[in-house]
Amino acid sequence: MSFGQGGPQWGPGGTGGPGGGPTPDWAALAEASEARTRRRKWLLIGGGALATVGIAAAVAITVVSANSDENTSSNKPASELPTAADIPGASKDSEPSFDATTPPPPPDPKDFISSAKKDKAPLTPEGLFPGTSLRSGEHVYKKGATDSTTKCTSVTQSALGSILAKNDCTRLIRASYLRDGVAVTVGVAVFDTTADATKVKDQVKKGLVDSLAGKGVPSFCRTGVCRGTYNSYGRYAYFTTTGYTNGKNVTTGDRKAYGVGDDLARFAFQRINQRGEAQASAAAQAPQ
Repeated sequence: MSFGQGGPQWGPGGTGGPGGGPTPDWAALAEASEARTRRRKWLLIGGGALATVGIAAAVAITVVSANSDENTSSNKPASELPTAADIPGASKDSEPSFDATTPPPPPDPKDFISSAKKDKAPLTPEGLFPGTSLRSGEHVYKKGATDSTTKCTSVTQSALGSILAKNDCTRLIRASYLRDGVAVTVGVAVFDTTADATKVKDQVKKGLVDSLAGKGVPSFCRTGVCRGTYNSYGRYAYFTTTGYTNGKNVTTGDRKAYGVGDDLARFAFQRINQRGEAQASAAAQAPQ
């Protein structure tokens, strides 16, 4: 249909009408009108459906977006999952932690031989000088007689005895050793404190521990010249008296006699130190 000046003009096929022009086909017009109405209705319905779908999609997107904010790791590979430290409220420590503890240091062996209050192990000649012989490097010494006394001045020359008495010597233990015609008596004097033993070492200038014969060791140093040494460690002072069993004098620089005396002085120190180590080890292993 076209519109122009003078009103509508219909095409052929009509039955005639007023004004001598063609008559419209009203039935066809009605069907065409109904068809147009139906199309508009479906368009409206379709548009509503599309709008509904659009709303649903918006809701779905919103829900997914909300879930994404709260559970960012739900759809990610394990390599992208957050660590424990990134999770709110999670501990940053993956394992339980404990306060560091430092074990106490082992006991000092010298502590046990520095005072009579701690030095409680039995003290005997055999305990201090065990066995029947002593090896020092390539040298072997035969052990002779031993003894122990609480009267320290009774087995020492007066110059040494007076110093022992002044500093309260409580015991003196002796042992003798022999090698190649040279004999030595080791004397260990016992005091209550380290200070007392140190005073003896610092004050003594001369005087010897009496030599001790017996059990294979002949008499020596009863006459002639013998060599003496003095030292202390902890609450103990220790001495040596070295001489020849044939009565020969010991002279300055006599390497043989000096070597024997030094070996036995070193042995006395080691035995005193081992006494401290044994008591320290026992204390470390004792239940707390």
